[in-house]
Amino acid sequence: MFKHLFKLIWNKKKQNFLLITEMLVSFLVLFAVFTLMMYYYNNYKKPMGFDYQDVWVINYNNSYQTKNVDSLDLYYETLRKTIKSLPRVKEITFVSGNIPFSSRTNESGLTFRGKHVQHLNNFTVEDHYEKVMNVTLLEGRWFNKEDVVSKNQHIIIDADLKEATFGKESAVGKLLGNDDDKNKFKVVGVIQTIKRNGDYLKAGPGMYFRTDTGSFRWLDKILVKVDHGADAAFEGKLYKTMANYMKNANVEIEHLVNKRTDANYFALVPMIILAIVSAFLVINVALGLFGVLWYNINKRRGEIGLRRAIGATGKSVAAQLVSESMILATLALIIGTFFAAQFPLLNVFDLPAIVYIEGILLSVLFVYLLVLICSLYPGKQAAAIYPAVALHEE
Repeated sequence: MFKHLFKLIWNKKKQNFLLITEMLVSFLVLFAVFTLMMYYYNNYKKPMGFDYQDVWVINYNNSYQTKNVDSLDLYYETLRKTIKSLPRVKEITFVSGNIPFSSRTNESGLTFRGKHVQHLNNFTVEDHYEKVMNVTLLEGRWFNKEDVVSKNQHIIIDADLKEATFGKESAVGKLLGNDDDKNKFKVVGVIQTIKRNGDYLKAGPGMYFRTDTGSFRWLDKILVKVDHGADAAFEGKLYKTMANYMKNANVEIEHLVNKRTDANYFALVPMIILAIVSAFLVINVALGLFGVLWYNINKRRGEIGLRRAIGATGKSVAAQLVSESMILATLALIIGTFFAAQFPLLNVFDLPAIVYIEGILLSVLFVYLLVLICSLYPGKQAAAIYPAVALHEE
């Protein structure tokens, strides 16, 4: 059976080569789409790591400049008490500019125990950051006043950095830093990785430093945890409070909920564009395959009529056309899978291998399903050809 089908395919190798090429291109495009979809889905399944609801961001430019550290701390501590005294404010914290869902980054690298960690995010936070963001503490503790005086600077790392450096070991109490650094950091806590880039993109490892006496010179953002019922009227009151206190500063208030929506939209744009291109390509391939099969039926009416005349059933004729299409798809998928398999083997784009494997499997299933659907109706039409009519036309 298969030997006969391969012989029929080989006799029309030029025409079938174009079909195989179309299926191959479709597979490669679908592989890119499904790989990106699985990458987004796997990231989406991970916990957010913090509570972004009812958290507002106050952006300001640091207009108060003084060489006296005590005066600087007093100025911003007074601002903290002023904002916190407002009726709908639960807690506030001063942070570095690379807040969640922000385009600002502060990245570095780290080589620890021979392992190189890239795109390491560095954050500067206060003791109040834990309450404002409601972070999930996995090991150890959060920052407190005891961290001011210590032989090694205390830090908090997230789960991604812990896995990249310490693996399954406990990280609390251990020193972390470049292998050639003498002054390493001491880990006092591990938190759930915060999805700072939105729901669909990988956050990357993070390291958190505690603010010191001179941090207010460059900090320019405040995170404010407000009541659930805080509205635009309260936002206006908060803005006036900031503007009256910081006379010469440019003040802007944003909501983390809205920033998350913007971050997700920005992440989905490439996916949407690729999906639209893929949809047009798949439709063209489906129409082309359907048309070629329809043309083949009309060209092979004599052959089909002869087979029916010598006893072939309509189901066997339909099965032959469907089988030919599935064999062509298999040939295309073998070639496409070979090229797609190079991505996880060569670690292209630094994605987990499982993402590529899932993309390959979904693409194979989709192409098979597409070919099956496109060949069923022409096969049904071929099965309905009467032997006498076909031979008479021939």
